[in-house]
Amino acid sequence: MTEPVHDRRVVFGEAAEQYDAARPGYPDQLVDEVLHFAGSDRIDALEVGAGTGKATLAFAARPGISLTCLEPDPRMAAVLTRNCTRHPHVTIRQGDFETWSASDDRPRPFDLILSAQAWHWIDPEARWTLAKKHLRPGGTLALFWNDWYVADDMLRHALTAAHHRHLPELPSHSVLEKVPRGSVMVPDSWVPRELLADGGFTDVTHRQYPSAHRRSTSGFLDLLSSLSFYRCLPAVTRDALLADVALAVDAHGGSLRLDTRTGLFLARTARTT
Repeated sequence: MTEPVHDRRVVFGEAAEQYDAARPGYPDQLVDEVLHFAGSDRIDALEVGAGTGKATLAFAARPGISLTCLEPDPRMAAVLTRNCTRHPHVTIRQGDFETWSASDDRPRPFDLILSAQAWHWIDPEARWTLAKKHLRPGGTLALFWNDWYVADDMLRHALTAAHHRHLPELPSHSVLEKVPRGSVMVPDSWVPRELLADGGFTDVTHRQYPSAHRRSTSGFLDLLSSLSFYRCLPAVTRDALLADVALAVDAHGGSLRLDTRTGLFLARTARTT
């Protein structure tokens, strides 16, 4: 049987519940600093690529903020809707940022656009223009991502060997590299480079938040299975690889520590004169 061709932007919906359970959230300090940067007691925000609400709920819990959440995958949007039941100031729209019409929901631009672990999926030819279109002059753009890294050297070597037994190379955004090649937090990554080159944004700022958490073998497998690279592997390859990963983690005590860096990029749209 031929494996299906995946659209990596919506492949997460194949395992929406697993994604919701496995993916970590975002630091409270990040939420504090985004809202402080936005500089208002009442904020109308648009979240792009809301997923199941890992960032949504953190912002929705703060007073004075209303959220319109865009999520392209209906399966992810269904979990997001369930998770936001207790937040009446959260409006959920299923659709793509590139084709969504804000005029269907509101007469004026937003104060804040936020996107957690999703902005890289937006059309690079359109994303900055769309951000400026939907933000008021002086409005805030907040983009953030998590990088995860297996802290134990011996386990990391064992996991790397397991990957090499099944794959020609490691994924570009790997939990086995301290600074993944695909990370937006590497020097001169595409995020600040494109923001500055666009010319329509000011006060471009980058901040990082370190944290750590432990995962059981099954919890680590769930995290890997929620990543687009693993979801797009042929099922036979993915199952064999994850079985080897499970053996390696079990041999090291059945749990591991993941060191996490959360990177936040902030910018403001240029004010009109």
